Amino acid sequence: MDNLVTFGLTVFMGFFAIMNPIANTPIFLSLVEGKEKERKKQIAKTASITAFIIVVAFIIAGKYIFELFGITIPAFKITGGILIFYVGFEMLMSKKSRIHNNVSQEEENNIAISPLAIPILAGPGTIVTAMNFVTNANYLYIGIVISIFALMIFLTYLAFALSDLIVEKVGENLIAVIGKLMGLILAIIGTGMVTEGIKLTFKL
Repeated sequence: MDNLVTFGLTVFMGFFAIMNPIANTPIFLSLVEGKEKERKKQIAKTASITAFIIVVAFIIAGKYIFELFGITIPAFKITGGILIFYVGFEMLMSKKSRIHNNVSQEEENNIAISPLAIPILAGPGTIVTAMNFVTNANYLYIGIVISIFALMIFLTYLAFALSDLIVEKVGENLIAVIGKLMGLILAIIGTGMVTEGIKLTFKL
């Protein structure tokens, strides 16, 4: 039971750091600027559901993707760790990550799908994090990962739906501080993934 709780907390912190609903709230507001309140909620709902479907598909089919392309677990952990570390490092340096927030300058017909769902919510960083948690995992742990990701998607929806209120109450400065803390957590998680991958590679 203790292992399940520890695993659950690790998964939650990993998803929270990479998705960061509070830090993404100003991005959401900038994309839906000028739209009515109900329309904002509908966009937030569509983006959240789409992101959930995409990431869960990778969680479930991740092992088959590994087998199809001949990807080894150590190589994935090292590469994924470097990617996540890079995202966290850019957040610490007060930059919007090009990996996590690669928003096209061209206006999309449906901003709920792109760029909100992809790549802001279900970007490479989120997918790598999710697949890392389910490598060599049994169905119970996979279920925990999906459940916690569903919780994170729900929290993201709430943050987007209440975006105007959050920015008004929290303030942009505090949001920036939270973003830096999330960046530090991401960098630590990435370093841990690289270390684990090296251990598996050299059987240490």
